[in-house]
Amino acid sequence: MAYLKFNKAELVNLSYSLKREIISANKTGAICNTSIVTCNTRRYHGLLSVPVDAFGGALHLLLSSLDESLVLNGKRFNLGIHCYGDIYEPRGHKYIVDFYLDPIPRIVYRVGEILLQKTILLTPDHDQVLLRYELLEAPAPVMLELKPFLAFRNLHALTQENADARTEADECDGGVSFCLYPGFPDLHLQVSDSSAVFHSSPCWYKGITYSDEYRRGFDCKEDLFVPGSFEARLKPGESLVFSASVDEMKHTQLKRKFSAYEAKMQDVESYHDQLVRWADLLVRERHGRKQITAGFSWMTTGLLRETLYTLPGLTLYARDDKAAFEEILDNLIEDEQERLFHRTTQVEAPLRLADCLQQYIECGADPRKVWKKYGPTVMGVVESYGPGRRKEVALHPNGLVWAQMDHVALSWMNAYINGEPVTERAGYQVETNSFWYNSLCFSIDMENRYGPKDSEFVKRWTPVRDKARESFMEVFWDPQQKLLADYVDDYGRHMDIRPNMLYALRMTYSPVDEELAPLILKVVDNELVTRRGIRTLSPRDVRYKGVYEGTQIERDLAYHQGCTRPSLLGVYVDVCFKVRGAAFLNKAEWLVKGFAEDLSKHGVGAFSELYDGDPPHEPHGAICSATAIAALLTVELRIKRYKEEMK
Repeated sequence: MAYLKFNKAELVNLSYSLKREIISANKTGAICNTSIVTCNTRRYHGLLSVPVDAFGGALHLLLSSLDESLVLNGKRFNLGIHCYGDIYEPRGHKYIVDFYLDPIPRIVYRVGEILLQKTILLTPDHDQVLLRYELLEAPAPVMLELKPFLAFRNLHALTQENADARTEADECDGGVSFCLYPGFPDLHLQVSDSSAVFHSSPCWYKGITYSDEYRRGFDCKEDLFVPGSFEARLKPGESLVFSASVDEMKHTQLKRKFSAYEAKMQDVESYHDQLVRWADLLVRERHGRKQITAGFSWMTTGLLRETLYTLPGLTLYARDDKAAFEEILDNLIEDEQERLFHRTTQVEAPLRLADCLQQYIECGADPRKVWKKYGPTVMGVVESYGPGRRKEVALHPNGLVWAQMDHVALSWMNAYINGEPVTERAGYQVETNSFWYNSLCFSIDMENRYGPKDSEFVKRWTPVRDKARESFMEVFWDPQQKLLADYVDDYGRHMDIRPNMLYALRMTYSPVDEELAPLILKVVDNELVTRRGIRTLSPRDVRYKGVYEGTQIERDLAYHQGCTRPSLLGVYVDVCFKVRGAAFLNKAEWLVKGFAEDLSKHGVGAFSELYDGDPPHEPHGAICSATAIAALLTVELRIKRYKEEMK
């Protein structure tokens, strides 16, 4: 039985089914993303989007959709569905009777006595999507017609009918290929049936509307090119495989290839299986280089902050894969020299390297070997925060770092409205200085243990570490509110109740006095903790936005001003176990239980980037978030370890 499924009543109700997306990804970076009734509601939706090297590796949508029609006794039944303004035509969703995700999407259509099953498979190691059509029941042979809708555009853009598109088809084995514009790869459209025929009837379908984009106030209409259609005759019990791929293959191998990949698919039977599956798919391996993708379907691959945050969870906690951990980290260091050592608008991101390596050592890595390989990089990062080295931060005599660039958000809370940051937070940021102090302590201790005697680095930075420790509480601690300031500027402490203070408690080398941690946690518990992650701002704050809906401006105001983040659960749970020990075990399990319930929402089988701060905490943002998955894997690991200790 499928782990995730939907019935006919749910599927034919568009207000329900269009809010639920399917997302498939593979190791090459290709994705397949649409709704569970295969009606595209976002510009990001499509059956095949691939990284295009000619355009910097950015994702580009090649095949938007594939409309199916069944013809029996001269009667045509259209199974596709598109939105044109406020009209859906055709309305093929009315024929869907079942949807299964086990683990790949299977959609069952019933048209009178005809029962047809469609299975969508994104191949794991090629830029290719395969769709298998199985005629399970029929009173007589049925004609299956397949009509491809081509986009050939950047995933973030929309396209319109234009004279520049090369609409001529080239023949390929068992089908045709197209390349609408220079720089794009050829898209080979092939079918497994040798008797199938492609009928050329090129035209543009205009005004296809993406309802989610319309609801958000974005441009929402585009024109898609339909070159014609494939026709194949199917008898009951027979099947046909359609392929869209940047590589041509023999059409006679399509069925065998589909079956081979399907046989290798591991069953998904639990929430944990889904976590591990996505942890693997978020590690992209293209042209022999492993990198982490921040999320699907529109997030970028190889980002500094997101990679350092998620790397332990996606590699060590999911599969104990130390080789992948180091390979990804090596690639990141090679790619991010500028941000690591010179300048970045993510001021705490380079300092996350020390924390990432501490987790690696905690998982059993040899600390001596780790320091020999990565010590120069960690010390180089620390050195780069020295006086006059970076324009975005200044190291003050009190040992703390001050982050300020006018009209720039120099923290992870970096939403903008009309070019202005929503949460600029210029000054001493509590999380940045927590990472800074931890990096100082880690690098000095490791260099003392495994570096040369009389290390110049240790001599130079030990006084800074000591001064930072002395200054941290003096700058951030408010004895009246018994709370750490979120940031401190020339006007004093800003006592916004946000989750950033948790980092000060979670660091291996915490700058906070141990006896104060329970007081801080009490505030976090009362103001920020929900069953779907940690709020980004207290509901008592006048700026709090409890629902992530409305225009782009309204959503940007909520993004860091109330939305909960599953990504912060790992930090919170680490702190609670550190402070409360095994007594926190039941609450830790309660906090993650709800995410299993949400696997049938938003991204079906995936883990959302954020949730509303207000109940019932509906999911939003990227439908599959690396930071959320890494955090949930972190919580699982902590729970497992405590249970083992209690045996």
